[in-house]
Amino acid sequence: MWIVTEEQRAVQELGEDVDSTVEQAAKTIEPGRTGFFVAVVSFVALVAVLLPWVDGQPGWRMFFGDGGSIPMLFAYTATFSGVLASAAALVTRRWWLAWVCTVGCWVSSVDGMLSLWSQQSSSVSGMPGQGPGIGMIIMWICMVVLAAQWTRLAWSRT
Repeated sequence: MWIVTEEQRAVQELGEDVDSTVEQAAKTIEPGRTGFFVAVVSFVALVAVLLPWVDGQPGWRMFFGDGGSIPMLFAYTATFSGVLASAAALVTRRWWLAWVCTVGCWVSSVDGMLSLWSQQSSSVSGMPGQGPGIGMIIMWICMVVLAAQWTRLAWSRT
């Protein structure tokens, strides 16, 4: 018959506590200075939504399809991954959210490149477009920077 002493019980509880702490740490990221940089770039992306994107119209008008389908797609993906998901990942520090931001920002940067290209291409009339607004350019730069930073943060946990 085994008799568990108080000391053995304390060691067992300590071991369980250490295991739960290690398990919790494996699910989180520690952004550090990179987190502050990501927060600043996300804020710049939020400001970029207020600046002109297409034909002098601000980026928030793209949500309603005013600039066409490609800028609308870019506005949605950039706002979701670059602003909303980034804020959620920084607040919760969840590793899987860092990966959502990584993939979302890379997809958004491709959408942004297509959006910039669509504003410079000739339309059906054969006349070149008016070009992208400063807000669209800033948003695309923000998405590329955020994609690189989130990739670095997400890979830091593997």
